Amino acid sequence: MSHHEFHCDVCEGVTPFEAPPCVDGHGTDCPELICTGCGAAVVIATVAAPVVRLAGGRRRQPARRHAA
Repeated sequence: MSHHEFHCDVCEGVTPFEAPPCVDGHGTDCPELICTGCGAAVVIATVAAPVVRLAGGRRRQPARRHAA
């Protein structure tokens, strides 16, 4: 199991999180993590964005969106 430290809303502080045994075959890269203090679960999601081609062959990444 891999260990990460994140803020846990239930524990109200920074606590270690572990990836549980993953049935989807992700291994230690599983996007699901569990707080070792209270058992709260979080899912780490990544987003892929396409590169936009501008006139003249220049490239630009789309504007990044941030969570509220």
